[in-house]
Amino acid sequence: MIFNLRNLGAVCALLLSVTMLTANEKPNLVFIIADDCTFHDIGCYGGQAHTPNIDKLATEGMQMMQCFQAAPMCSPTRHNLYTGIYPVKSGAYPNHTFVKDGVQSVVHYLEPLGYRVALSGKTHIAPKEAFPFEYSAKDNNPDMQAINRLMKESTESDQPFCLFACSNEPHSPWNKGDASRYPPESLNLPPYWVNAPDLRKKYSRYLAEITYYDGQVGEILAMLDQHGITENTLVMVVSEQGNGFPFAKWTCYDAGLQSAMIVRWPGKIAKGSTSRALVEYVDVLPTFVEIAGGTPAEVLEGKSMLPVLLGETDHHKEYVYGIQTTRGIYAGPDHYGRRSVRSDSFKLIHNLSPDARFFNGIAKAPYFKNWEKKAAEGNKRAKAFVERYYQPPEYELFDVKNDPWQLKNLADDPHYAEVLAELQTQLAAWMQSQGDHGHATEMQAFDHMLTGNADAKAAIEKRKNKQPGKRKKPTSQE
Repeated sequence: MIFNLRNLGAVCALLLSVTMLTANEKPNLVFIIADDCTFHDIGCYGGQAHTPNIDKLATEGMQMMQCFQAAPMCSPTRHNLYTGIYPVKSGAYPNHTFVKDGVQSVVHYLEPLGYRVALSGKTHIAPKEAFPFEYSAKDNNPDMQAINRLMKESTESDQPFCLFACSNEPHSPWNKGDASRYPPESLNLPPYWVNAPDLRKKYSRYLAEITYYDGQVGEILAMLDQHGITENTLVMVVSEQGNGFPFAKWTCYDAGLQSAMIVRWPGKIAKGSTSRALVEYVDVLPTFVEIAGGTPAEVLEGKSMLPVLLGETDHHKEYVYGIQTTRGIYAGPDHYGRRSVRSDSFKLIHNLSPDARFFNGIAKAPYFKNWEKKAAEGNKRAKAFVERYYQPPEYELFDVKNDPWQLKNLADDPHYAEVLAELQTQLAAWMQSQGDHGHATEMQAFDHMLTGNADAKAAIEKRKNKQPGKRKKPTSQE
């Protein structure tokens, strides 16, 4: 075909208009994350917390029933989320941590695709050059005025945005929300807790703070409506790792590593749908890149969830993985590393130092002292949970379908020997792929921690000043 200059100009104009239309039609991306919130405490996941905004969102999109993160602590989780790389490989595996030189984040992947990329609220990531977000915060929570301004400016400029709204709730000290809504004596306690009056009071305040977080979610959703951009915005709401009570945060049980995840994308994701596909936080970044029109980089270890979200499949991964590095946590031991692998049916936890003892601030809580008192008086249930807290066996194997609370360890049951061996093989292969040498990697944790953080610096100095062989065995009071 022969084109004259006029025809050529018309074709170029048409191509330009198509390109601009494609850019303008790119959806906004909003990711809202809680802080230390156990997934099964949220209303639509069967919990007692009043969460009307999150529950309504679940009716408008897809509720993920098996979403997991790679670490049950704030800092490694957030690095994992923003980089799409597992903690040991990125270098960000202890708490108060940072990524290795050259590691890139979601900002580097989405800005070239035309997005403004902002983070409002809690950060806990480093160094800043690896995470060049547009930052804002108000008392370590999302700055609603800044978020409103981002939406307004992006709408006026026809530029899509990606927002990470990072709440600091319901992280302790649980001082927000209306606890009167949750009378302590009427609450149902998880079956892996021992009843204690002080525990009930704290649980009440924690649930109230989940409701406070739900209010933050509601504010952001209302802003989308106000700016008329709800229909062209994908919203993803998650709960982060488990709460600061026993057997959740700082552990590799599902209560520590599993997360709520609800995703709404009008016209794309079926309303009121659910999925049991195994997904991870490490999958979020490649998903966002694909939705934004890009191709996920090979360095990313996650896998785009888009086929799951669009209802094309209910299968995503065979296994999800977890790592807990206790070295350097507040009021913690010299070391107590954990690793885990989970399939749709079984979970294996490998406690790397079974002869050591785990402990942290929980051991000082009055309710835990109550547990220890009951244990000393002969209460078998209290004794079992106190022992499980301080010194679980090297391997813990659970049938997660028939034992969702993970109360019965099957590791020594010969009927599950093949399952145990298979999961051990999978976990070892994953650790090798990450350059994770187990205990040796744990002992290098201080090299990956920000010494500018007061808690981390104190923990490091305290342990560095100890003489070899002089480590005191922790008592129940520590």
